[in-house]
Amino acid sequence: MKTAVDKLVQRKLPDHTDDFRTLEKMEWAFSKRDISTFQSVLEAPSSIVLRIHAVCMLADIKNEQAVPSLCRPLQKDPSPLVRHEAAFALGQLGFKSAVPALLEAMKNDESVLVRHECAVALGSIGDERSRNGLVEALDDPNEDVRLSAECALADLDFLKSLRSRTEAKAPS
Repeated sequence: MKTAVDKLVQRKLPDHTDDFRTLEKMEWAFSKRDISTFQSVLEAPSSIVLRIHAVCMLADIKNEQAVPSLCRPLQKDPSPLVRHEAAFALGQLGFKSAVPALLEAMKNDESVLVRHECAVALGSIGDERSRNGLVEALDDPNEDVRLSAECALADLDFLKSLRSRTEAKAPS
């Protein structure tokens, strides 16, 4: 009887040796906060391994200049996994400049995984401009997307409540 490990060993995985040079360049670029290197990886034909690493590293740079570089794979990458990671990264960054791209992907992406993550990201960002799109997502055919939109709307309500209490306490 074969174990799960045996099955994994037998399975032929793609050889990513050629990606290692690019990953080294990406590590160097990360240390220098060089967004253009990641942008190049995401724009050129490259492996899913490189594209996912590029998205994750861009998020870790924590710079709003990375938003357009993350919006491109969110909207155009052929892999739902990469698009999902881009939505997650945009939510983690929290910049309001990502809201229009997230709203568009939440409404139009064919992948449930991506639509769900866009809703979560919009809740994390907390921009009121996302409210109408999130309300529309309550009618998404997929329950996970609907629940994610519900949670995101609760996040918006909570942030709105916090802001109103903070403003009420502020000295005039």
